[in-house]
Amino acid sequence: MRLLLVEDDDHVAAALSAVLARHGFDVTHARSGAEALQSLLPGGDAAPFGVVLLDLGLPDQDGFEVCGKIRKLTTTPVIMVTARSDVRSRIHGLNLGADDYVVKPYDTGELLARIHAVFRRTVPGDPADGDNPAGEAEPLRLGPVHIELPTRRVLVEGMHVPLTRKEFDLLALLAQRPGVVFRREQIISEVWRTSWEGTGRTLEVHIASLRSKLRMPALIETVRGVGYRLVAPAG
Repeated sequence: MRLLLVEDDDHVAAALSAVLARHGFDVTHARSGAEALQSLLPGGDAAPFGVVLLDLGLPDQDGFEVCGKIRKLTTTPVIMVTARSDVRSRIHGLNLGADDYVVKPYDTGELLARIHAVFRRTVPGDPADGDNPAGEAEPLRLGPVHIELPTRRVLVEGMHVPLTRKEFDLLALLAQRPGVVFRREQIISEVWRTSWEGTGRTLEVHIASLRSKLRMPALIETVRGVGYRLVAPAG
């Protein structure tokens, strides 16, 4: 797998690149946000990157800003790797579209596991999908809401509603079992693949964002003290 490492400290980058190479990764090192964005531009014969490891303390622009720009260029998974451990930074990073957030210092084994985890969740034709081509999957139809799982598109009354990766994952999880109450812990485990307690606040932010973007505040019901469920609209 090709991996883009965005890190301005050459010593840190060299050490991590060596570890990643030993585990079969083809690492490209970018020392700035501008270099990273240039590397992600389409074109050329090289295989696309499977994952981006993004440091936040870059010399030319803030890593949060870079993440937002990456999301406009590509759906490549982004893992923020940073010393910023406060909850607000974590939530901000995830809301910008990061797929995971790892705080320095970290265990190398855990970082490798997280890289593989986000790649498995985003690679087309995942073995978990079975033998059926992705394009044959039927969309989920919930009244005026249509959810196309293979293309990750959501339509409300025929109009496309752009969602972030996590917003889509959250909606798809609830929509596959309408009426069933999902516990908060279960949602966090399924969508964020973590038991990190700070993710609870991020879940609330994503629920609020979905209600707003879909313009259907009653679609996702809060079950006080338990979690959430999707209430299928009529029609």
